Amino acid sequence: MNQRESHHGHDEAASAGAVVSGTTIRLTTAQALVRYLAAQRVATEDGSGTEPLFGGVFAIFGHGNVAGMGEALYQHRDELPTLRAHNEQAMAHSAIAYAKAHFRRRMIAVTTSIGPGATNLLTAAALAHVNRLPVLLLPGDIFVSRAPDPVLQQVEDSHDGGVSANDAFKPVSRYFDRIMHPAQLLSALPRALRVLTDAASCGPVTLALPQDVQAQAWDFPADFFAPRIVTFYAPAPRVDEIDAAAARLQRAKRPLIVAGGGVLYGRATDALQRFAAAHGIPVAETQAGKSSLAWDDPLNAGSLGVTGSPAANALARDADCVLALGTRLQDFTTGSNTLFTQADVIGINANAFDALKHRAQVVEADARLALDALAERLLDWQADRAWTSRAHELAGSWRDTVHALTHAPQRDSVLPYEGDVIGAVQRSSTNSPANDIVVCAAGTLPGELHKLWRAGTPGAYHVEYGYSCMGYEIAGGLGVKLARPEREVIVMVGDGSYLMMNSEIATSVMLGAKLIVVVLDNRGYGCINRLQQACGGAPFNNLLEDSMQGPLGAPQIDFAAHARALGARAEHVANVAELEAALQRARSADRTYVISIDTDPARTTSDGGWWWEVAVPEVSPRASVREARANYDAQISARGKPPASAENSGNGSNSNDQVND
Repeated sequence: MNQRESHHGHDEAASAGAVVSGTTIRLTTAQALVRYLAAQRVATEDGSGTEPLFGGVFAIFGHGNVAGMGEALYQHRDELPTLRAHNEQAMAHSAIAYAKAHFRRRMIAVTTSIGPGATNLLTAAALAHVNRLPVLLLPGDIFVSRAPDPVLQQVEDSHDGGVSANDAFKPVSRYFDRIMHPAQLLSALPRALRVLTDAASCGPVTLALPQDVQAQAWDFPADFFAPRIVTFYAPAPRVDEIDAAAARLQRAKRPLIVAGGGVLYGRATDALQRFAAAHGIPVAETQAGKSSLAWDDPLNAGSLGVTGSPAANALARDADCVLALGTRLQDFTTGSNTLFTQADVIGINANAFDALKHRAQVVEADARLALDALAERLLDWQADRAWTSRAHELAGSWRDTVHALTHAPQRDSVLPYEGDVIGAVQRSSTNSPANDIVVCAAGTLPGELHKLWRAGTPGAYHVEYGYSCMGYEIAGGLGVKLARPEREVIVMVGDGSYLMMNSEIATSVMLGAKLIVVVLDNRGYGCINRLQQACGGAPFNNLLEDSMQGPLGAPQIDFAAHARALGARAEHVANVAELEAALQRARSADRTYVISIDTDPARTTSDGGWWWEVAVPEVSPRASVREARANYDAQISARGKPPASAENSGNGSNSNDQVND
C-alpha cells in the first residue's frame, strides 16, 4: 500500500476497534476473517471498475457464532452486509444461487452456530459440491480448550476427542479446515479463496470456527488486509491435447456439441455460437448448460438425454463424434450411458476428472480458450452438409412443437399440466421475455422446463439439477434476485418442494427482493409417483391420496393464504387464463407474489425423452414389477449397443414418464 492507503487503513482499523501497532493489527480471529473477506474485490462485468467479491454474509446467530462472528460482522456491516435468513440450509442455497447467477464470479458467505445450525448446511454443501459452485461455509464449532465440554449442542465421539459434527463437512467440501489458532487464517484464507475462484477445483469451502478461537486476538500483518483484486483461474489448453482433438474432429462427419455449465461459467457462450456456426455443428444442452445458446439459434437442437428433445436425442443417436463442453456427463445427459455409445467423445473441461467421463479424449482447459484454439486449427473444416441441414430441420421442427405444446387450447374440465403453465409464464412477459430468469430444482418441472423453456440470454435458465434438491427453488430464487435485481425472477415450484422449504419468502419480503413464485399443486410428489408405477409399483406414499391418513384425511392446503402469512401478495387461480392475468398483477407488484394453480399429476410432455436406469426389484409377487424387471433386463443387455432409432430408443419403463427427481 502507499502511504495514503496505509493511513486510511489504520483509520478504518481504529474505527472498527482494532489495535494498530506498526505493521500489525490486533484483531480477533472473527474480526480478521471478516476484514479479509471485505477486502477482496473483483472486476465488474463490463470491466469499468471493481466491486466486492463477497456480496455479503448470510447469518443465523446462535451461541456458537453470535459473540465472535456476530461482533465482527457488526463492525463491518457497511462494506460486508449481513443478511438474516430463516433456515440454514435455505440461506446456503441462496448463497449458492447467487454465485451461479454471477457465473461463479461473485459469492456470499454463510455463518451458523454449532450443532443443528451447522449440520443444516450439509445438504447445501453437497449441492454446491455436485454443481461445482462456490460457497464459503463458516459454521461455529466446539471449544478448542475443551474446558466446558460437552458444550450445548456438541456431538461427542468416544473414540476421537478431536471430532465434532463439522467433520461431516469433509466429504462434501472442496477444501476443509478447522481454525485452531488465529494465525492459521494466514494460510487458510488464501487457500480457501483459491478453491473458490479456480475453475477446476471450484466448490464449497468449509472453515470450521471453534467459538473460543473466534474470540481470540492476535497480531496480524497489516498488509494481509490490503484490498486485492481477485483473478479467476482456468487452465489454458495444452497444444498436444488440442491437436489431438482437432484431428479427431476433422475425421468426423456428424459431430455434436454437448454444452454444459462450463460454457456459462467460462463465459464461452459467444465463442460457442461462433464455433458452431462456422463449422455447422449442432448443439444440445444439458440442464446446467441450457441458455448457452439462444433458444432460437438455428443450430440449437434443445435439451439432451432423459429430459431431451427428440431433435437433440436423434442427433446424439447418430453422431460419430461428441464434443462434451464443460459437462460432467451425468446419467440424465447420457441416458445412463446408452445415448451416444457409437460416438467418439472429446471431453473439454477445466477439471480433468470431469473430462474423463465416457472414456473421452481429454482436453483439460477452459471452454472458451479451448474453442478458440480449436477454431484456429479447424479453419475451413465443416461438418457434413447433409448433417448440418438435418440439424437445422430437426431443430426448427422442435421449436414449432414447443410453440404448439405451450399454446395448446385449454378446456376448463381438464387440469392443466406443466407445459401449459410454462407457456402462460412466457406469454406473460410481453415486453422483455429475455430478461426473465426461471428458477427450479426438482420434481416434474425440471424435465418440462428443460424441453420447453425458451432461454434467450445466458443465465435465463437457472435449474439446479446436479443434486436435484427439493427445497432449493424459493431459496435459490432469492439468491438469484440478490445477484440480478434488475431481472424478473420467476420461481416455478411443485407443492412438495414448496412445503419442504418456503421460509425465505419472508426473507425476500424483508430484503425487498421481489420474486414471482408459481406453485403447481398436483397434491403430492407426482414425479416420483409416476416413476414408482413405471417400475411396476403400486401408487403408494407419494400423492396425498395414496398416503396413510388419520380421521381428518389429507390436508387441503391453501398455498396463497400461507404465502400471505409470510408477508407476500398471493392468490389461487382456477385455470391458465386466470394464471396469465395473475402474472400481470405479479409483474407490477411491489413485493414477492405467489400464485398457486392446481395441475394434473399424471400428464407430461410425451415428445422426446430417453431411457434412464432405475433398478427394479429382481423378485416380486406382483406381475407389474416382474414385467418392469424384464424390460429393465432387456435395456441392460442392450447397453453398449447403438440404439436402432430415435423413435424406439429404449423408451422403456422410464424414458417418457419425466421421472426426473
